[in-house]
Amino acid sequence: MAENKKLVQAITSMEEDFAQWYTDVVLKAELIDYSSVKGCMVIKPAGYAIWENIQKELDARFKETGVENVYMPMFIPESLLQKEKDHVEGFAPEVAWVTHGGLEPLAERMCVRPTSETLFCDFYAREIQSYRDLPKCYNQWCSVVRWEKTTRPFLRSREFLWQEGHTAHATAEEAEARTIQMLNLYADFCENVLAMPVVRGQKTDKEKFAGAEATYTIEALMHDGKALQSGTSHNFGDGFAKAFEIQYSDKENKLQYVHQTSWGMTTRLIGAIIMVHGDNSGLVLPPRIAPTQVVIVPVQQHKEGVLEKAMELKSVLSNFRVKVDDSDKSPGFKFSESEMRGIPLRVEIGPRDIAANQAVLVRRDTHEKMTVSLDALNETVAELLENMQSDMLERARQHREAHTYTAVTLEEFAKTVEEKPGFVKAMWCGCQECEDKIKELTGATSRCMPFAQEKVADTCVCCGKAATKMVYWGKAY
Repeated sequence: MAENKKLVQAITSMEEDFAQWYTDVVLKAELIDYSSVKGCMVIKPAGYAIWENIQKELDARFKETGVENVYMPMFIPESLLQKEKDHVEGFAPEVAWVTHGGLEPLAERMCVRPTSETLFCDFYAREIQSYRDLPKCYNQWCSVVRWEKTTRPFLRSREFLWQEGHTAHATAEEAEARTIQMLNLYADFCENVLAMPVVRGQKTDKEKFAGAEATYTIEALMHDGKALQSGTSHNFGDGFAKAFEIQYSDKENKLQYVHQTSWGMTTRLIGAIIMVHGDNSGLVLPPRIAPTQVVIVPVQQHKEGVLEKAMELKSVLSNFRVKVDDSDKSPGFKFSESEMRGIPLRVEIGPRDIAANQAVLVRRDTHEKMTVSLDALNETVAELLENMQSDMLERARQHREAHTYTAVTLEEFAKTVEEKPGFVKAMWCGCQECEDKIKELTGATSRCMPFAQEKVADTCVCCGKAATKMVYWGKAY
């Protein structure tokens, strides 16, 4: 029991210090380790397994929409990056530069990709000639480097893993349709697989991606009331195409510029899972993304037949991602460890259980215990995992709704941001001056102009002029 207690005490209470709680969880659940490379992290097997499941789920969804995977170089010549002015200005502060190859200075310095728009554009300019070559729907899984000043595991690091989709289309309408399609794909993935509700909407011009005509986003609310941008989809229009001369011959043999999109999700999703679902015992993983869905803990495993029965149950539950913890740790420590790691369901089996043809099942999310006949184990596990998945989504949705507020005046807005962490719905006139003033006074930024618009007032929360949009505002990671 002392070991068990020590393990749990290693986590700071989220009510006491949410940032420290988060750090404790990612370390104690062995998702990451710190690296000798400043600002970069080692993603350990338990963390990488979650990313592999995210990759697997997203990749299948991408391919259902006609997307193919490719891979681009990690280096971008400076001259290539300079071709799109807005784009390079947006990324300039975060770019890492390579100036030498071996001992020799390079004739032209190269950046380590912060994103790959310019590489895809350079490629598409050669690849696309005719309307028959369109659309091009490519995606790559890779890492990117952005020289962040302040880093935090998964949420912000100098190198991180992601996917970036880059598509080219014949018309503006096709590009816009793809942009929205991918945003909805991301939202459905977050809600149905990660059990994480999101708000779908458009970024303001101030917050949109550098070089894009429009940026669409999904915004999630973390347990501490801060927002997390969880996925973005950008409509580039023909701006990049004109900068890189990406043209095609249409059916009348006239040259036209393509219309492009880009969309991405990153390893910060793992941070989102932790901060939406975690508790003071550690990680809580939604069953559909959990690398291990069921852990079987043999109790008094030194006794005859116990370990063998545990292995037999593993075979019975072969439809699930299941493991047997046959280590020599005490049962209490194993229970605590499985909770720390967020494994959705624990199955306890000991000599008395075997004699009674039963097992004890424990849900990670609610800690609810139940005794189940071994004859009904497979069906009960399937039902419990589905219930957990839907219950976790509903709890997260209720938390978001309970922490979403409305403000009509700037005074009310500032008071709400100060005293009630969460989303604030407020009207906006569309002027960046008001957006800047709100951030300066309250620290809150515009998260998105939701697709599902509401009219919570007639006038802008900042200047009192006629409002054009309802905006979700909040402090964010």
